[in-house]
Amino acid sequence: MLLAVLVTAASVDDAQAAQELFPAWGQPVGKVVRMYADSKYHNFALYAWVEDNARWDLVIVRRPEGSKGWVKLPIRWTVERTFAWLGTCRRLTKDREESVMSAEAFIKLAMIHLMLNRLEPKYADPEFQYHKAA
Repeated sequence: MLLAVLVTAASVDDAQAAQELFPAWGQPVGKVVRMYADSKYHNFALYAWVEDNARWDLVIVRRPEGSKGWVKLPIRWTVERTFAWLGTCRRLTKDREESVMSAEAFIKLAMIHLMLNRLEPKYADPEFQYHKAA
């Protein structure tokens, strides 16, 4: 489940946006020991910010050296899985939102919908019962 959402313009550097996102968490993250990020977050300013302001380690997940083509990266699949879940929301299949606030709101709504479906699935198999033979 998502801890926080920050939608930015494509021109904003991911590492800069991360420095805005982490302090915006409205909840304590005291049990968080390690954060994983892909190679786009390899930024010395972000490393310095984490060192000064966070109690957790930032681990950058990189492609193995010399690899070509698609490679399954450890931990990265969880991010891609979350994007796939968000893609099931029709409103989020394309970038249709005109403001970042509405995009963030629909991402939160999609995750709330996912959580509610996990609490009480719509298509759960009915409990098995024996019926008397006629």
